Amino acid sequence: MPGTIKSLKVTYNPINEEDTFTSGDCVSGEVRVEVTKECQLTFLRVQFKGKSEVLWTERHGNVTVTYHSKDKYFSIKHYFIRGEDRKGEEGAILLTGKNGEPFSNVLAPGWHVYPFSFQIPLQDMPSSFDGAYGKTVYSLKARLGRSMRIDKKDSININYVTKYVCSDPELKEPQHESKDKKMKFFNSGTVAMDVDIEKTGFFQGEGMKVVACIENNSTRNIKPKYCVYCKHSFFASGSRRLTTKDLIKEVGEPIPPSASEKVTRVITIPHDMEPSITNCSNMKVEYRLRVYLDVKYASDPEIKFPITILPASQIPGAMAPPAASGFGFEPLVNMMDIAPPQSPPAPQPTGPPPPYGAYGMYPPLIDFDSK
Repeated sequence: MPGTIKSLKVTYNPINEEDTFTSGDCVSGEVRVEVTKECQLTFLRVQFKGKSEVLWTERHGNVTVTYHSKDKYFSIKHYFIRGEDRKGEEGAILLTGKNGEPFSNVLAPGWHVYPFSFQIPLQDMPSSFDGAYGKTVYSLKARLGRSMRIDKKDSININYVTKYVCSDPELKEPQHESKDKKMKFFNSGTVAMDVDIEKTGFFQGEGMKVVACIENNSTRNIKPKYCVYCKHSFFASGSRRLTTKDLIKEVGEPIPPSASEKVTRVITIPHDMEPSITNCSNMKVEYRLRVYLDVKYASDPEIKFPITILPASQIPGAMAPPAASGFGFEPLVNMMDIAPPQSPPAPQPTGPPPPYGAYGMYPPLIDFDSK
């Protein structure tokens, strides 16, 4: 049998097609309360907060050691109804109705709607993230209290992305590395590669152009291979926990013995790849491009480049990601022309998505929201 408070729901209004927010943005929404009969509330509030937390355990002999770290970025409370016992809360704001009148603490049967608006603080904070041993969450939490009753609660997460300075020269810095290797055992001769990528920072959905000059002076065919992988680092109590995962793997055409080729490949950065996180005290999300030569019966020579993944929502208006298609061999004297940048079709707006944590790559932290 339903109680007096049939429903408590907090929602927000998306401000762009990607359904993301960044520092300085306004987060507006409403708290909806449905009651079955007249009742009196002691308080009704909505809280906006951002925090990151890391937690894992390790066994050292017969001892289990817990590693834990938490960082709170902000916590803002807005009250629609506030009782005498809650007037001393520092920084809490009491909201009023359209005409400036206070909200009544007596609710008649039916639906009651309470609009709210928060501004995300203008400070450097990490993007939303859900990992194996920690996560960063930005949440809206509604809470309703009645005398001698258990409080009702509801919450929803927003997807926050760090505001990157896309003009940062480090993001535009090209990268270049060389590697050569002398064959042993079942092979003879040498292989060498000279690899360039045009910059360090790439937007979600953008094409990453990789140009490799490869010399195969061995006695076997070799294949150029490409791998984009992520590194998740978690920090607590002076220790680090690391996880890695391969995200993109591609293979080029074989290069025969005694041949030299310039190989150009454009690797598409997935639209849903998490942005890099380097501004968090207790976790990092980093990416690497690994270019290597698959040499049979020998260890593979490889080159690794650090890359930064930027949110597509922050692409400058005059810039769009280049077309992410096309690869092949070229004579060493020529470079393959890449098609001019094309903007991908914009998705149609939809209703509010499920909470960010629903898309996490790893299991959620236990009791994260209760801390």
